[in-house]
Parts: sequence; structure tokens; C-alpha cells
Amino acid sequence: MPFRQAKWDEPIIFEVSDFSKQTFLIDEEFADEASEALSKVPKSLARGSELKIPNLSEVEVVRHYNRLSQMSYGVDVGPVPLGSCTMKYNPKICEELASDPRITDLHPYQDEEEVQGVLEIMYLMQRWLSEITGMDECSLQPPAGAAGEFVGALIMKKYHHDRGNDNKNEMIVPEAAHGSNPASSAMAGFKVVKIPTAPNGETDIEALKSVLSDNTAGLMLTNPNTLGIFESGIIEISDLIHGKDALMYYDGANLNGILGVVRPGDMGFDIVHLNLHKTFAAPHGGGGPGAGAVCVKKGLVDYLPVPIVGFDGRSYKLRYDLSRTIGRVSWFYGNVVPIVKSFIYIATLGPALREVAEVSVLNTNYLMSKLRRLRGVTLPYGENRWRKHEFVVSFENLLKETGVSAEDVAKALLDRGLHAPTIYFPLIVKEAHMIEVTETETKENIDRLAKAYEEIVELAYRDPQAVKSSPTNTSVKRLDVLVANHPKTMAPTYEYLSRLSGQET
Repeated sequence: MPFRQAKWDEPIIFEVSDFSKQTFLIDEEFADEASEALSKVPKSLARGSELKIPNLSEVEVVRHYNRLSQMSYGVDVGPVPLGSCTMKYNPKICEELASDPRITDLHPYQDEEEVQGVLEIMYLMQRWLSEITGMDECSLQPPAGAAGEFVGALIMKKYHHDRGNDNKNEMIVPEAAHGSNPASSAMAGFKVVKIPTAPNGETDIEALKSVLSDNTAGLMLTNPNTLGIFESGIIEISDLIHGKDALMYYDGANLNGILGVVRPGDMGFDIVHLNLHKTFAAPHGGGGPGAGAVCVKKGLVDYLPVPIVGFDGRSYKLRYDLSRTIGRVSWFYGNVVPIVKSFIYIATLGPALREVAEVSVLNTNYLMSKLRRLRGVTLPYGENRWRKHEFVVSFENLLKETGVSAEDVAKALLDRGLHAPTIYFPLIVKEAHMIEVTETETKENIDRLAKAYEEIVELAYRDPQAVKSSPTNTSVKRLDVLVANHPKTMAPTYEYLSRLSGQET
């Protein structure tokens, strides 16, 4: 499988430029006007030194960024099987329509009469997401999934406070949960109570019973869970939680495995957050904005963050009249673009949304059946059970027998032109690879990924050092991850790095 990533030793844009050249010129015809305009700038705001802007021609700029793009990898290049992230292909029709100036040129202070189209989209999204999840109302306010978790925790806290139950200060979180679940709970002021996973890969219900008390505020759970296993005891779990006058919170990161098949609301969940940039194909990453919509059952509607969009039969309006709202979590709807992308995605699929889950589950189990047969690879928890949207394999035996770790295998995938999956998570699985190929990958691409794993495992037993030296075909070679992630060696920006080196530009 020949592959070599583009490698140009490309410098950053500030290193490409020659700062000895004058950055820009003011035409003499406009020199007087420019001087007059600049003279009106208060001295306290005026720069004390010349602005350092890279001085490059158009062709130099174009070539620089094209060379950088040739060193990049994303869903438009190949599979990104990051478990729990649902990195599916983003349809270009969604990108095109969401880039319409009627969307991108909106201003948050425009009159509502001037933005009826966008408000209608948001209103319909509230309705659609509520129906998809089995909830009664939805707020699109949260700007990301973790923000949605935090909102759900705050709703729980205020709900219990309003009922005079301030003693309810414990949030139960399975040990296999996303790391943001305990973090969001703690940020909302809850004490986090962990419960283990049973051998069948589901929540240990006996352990859950043992920690339930009058102090229990709620349970944060995703179903299917992080191992990709559907919680068959979910109704019993819901009954136990509600029996303590506590609330059920659904982390929607794994909705892709049940979309259109079963709804969280029908399982007994009271609060749901959704990652529009996962299940509904608004792009991941890039610094945001994300979209972490939160939907709730009827008794919690008044606690949603405001404004939500309402419709009076004539026009769409921003509603601030929720009597017990936790308030704003974003000042404006800066995440309207990913909301529009997800709206188009849902509208184009229509009833075929169910096929998203069906095909993603088929793809997952097809790949799992191939990988679990490899030497040195095991499928921990619920060994004989089918998975839903993702699965987790362990390379613990491979490490013991060859010295090749899960990280080494991941780096070797890069050498074959493939993005590595999530590794070392969940923490309950040693030497883990958490893999999710989604519904947008073809059988050929899944076979290619399976073949790469097979080659790497065979090489590990034949020549382990060859795997441990990976990657060799990428533009950046193997990094010392401890050093690379240390605060003293991280450089968040070029400007910060320049200050550290005494070469500020």
C-alpha cells in the first residue's frame, strides 16, 4: 500500500515573508487624505511600531496554502474513524447553501422581521430534533456538545433547587462515559459518583443500586454506550433513577447508532444534548462554532436557555418568556451556520434518516468481525455481542507478545495514508482502539482499513521495530508526546513563540 504524504518543509507565513520590504504603499494621489485620516486616530490607540504584515505576492500566498493543504488530512481525503466522534463525510450541498450571503451576512441585531427565513429554519430544527429524540422542546443555544452537557447539568441543578431539594448534589456517571461528562457535572457543582461497567459491557445495575440515595440528582448516560453496546437494561435504569426523584440525562454523542430506530425519550431520558457536528453532519473542528442542542421533556421546558424560537401562526419570534430559564449560554446564535447545515442534512434525507443508523451499524460490525480475528487483538466486554455505531478492540496481547503498543499501531496507520482512530479510550480497556467508520464509508474503504490493520499486526510479529518507528511517510515524524504536550514546550501561537525566542515581529 504505497503512500507518502506531501512534505515540503513548508515554513509558516511569517517566515516566508521578507519584512525588509515595505508592507504596503499608499498611492501618492491619496497620501494627503490618508495622512488626514490617520491624524484623527487618538495617540493612545496608534501603534508605536510599524505593522508587520507578511509581504507576499498573490501567487506566493496561493502556493503556500496549497502546499499546506497537501500536508493535511480530513474526511474529504479519506476515512477518519475516530470512535465517539462520528466523523462522517459532510455533504457539499449543505456547505454550499449554508455559505449563502443571506446566512453568512446576518447581523445579530437585525429586526426579527428581516430574518424570518432563518428563524423558520431554527424553529423547524427545534421541532425536528424534539421529534427525533422523543422530547417536547429544544434549545439550539449551546455552542458545542460539552456546553450542552453543562446546560443539562445546570437544568438539573435549578430543577432540584426549585423543588427545595438542594441536598441533591450527586451526579452518577459510568466509568466508561465521555471525559466531559464528569467535568460538566463538576463544573455545575455536583459531586461525581462513578459506577463500573459489567462484564457484558453494560452499566453495572447492582453497582448503580448501591450508590443511589436521596442525594442523587441524576445520571449521565449515553446509549449505545462508549463500547458501542446498547444498554438493554435502560428501562430498569430509568425506573431506578426516577424512583429517587432524580433525572435522566442523555449524552447524544452516540445517537448515530440508533437514529430513527429508537428515541432517548422513549427510554426514559428527561434531558438530551445532541452534537449537530456529529450525527447531523455539520463539520467537526476548525475552532467552531459547534452546535450542542439540548432537548427536554415537558416538565423541564421552562428551564431551557433562552431565547428559543417560537411561532404564533403568523411569524417567528425569539422567545425569552421561559419562566425558570437558566438564562443565556451564548449571547447570540453564532452557531447558526452549523444549524443550517444540519437542517439541510435532515431535510435531504427525510425518512431515510433511519438508514444512517442501519448502515453505520452494518459497517461497524463488518469491520469488527475482521479485526477481532487478528492475532494479538481482543474484543473486551460483551465478547459475543454485536455493536452499534462503534467498537473497541484491545491490543494488550499484541503489546505483551511483541512490544508493539496501541499507539504504535495507530502511527503505522498514518504510514498507510489512513487516519488513526481514537486510542487509549475508554480507560477501562487497555491498549484500546475505539473505531467508528460511520455510514458514509464504502465497503472498499472499510476493507482497506481492515487490510492495513492486518498488515501492521503481521509486521509487529515479524519486525516489531518497523512498527515502533512509524510513521516514516508523513510530513511530521514521530513526536515525543510527553514533551509535545508539556506546557513549557507548547507554542499556542507564532506570536507567543516569537516572544519566547526574543524575536518578536
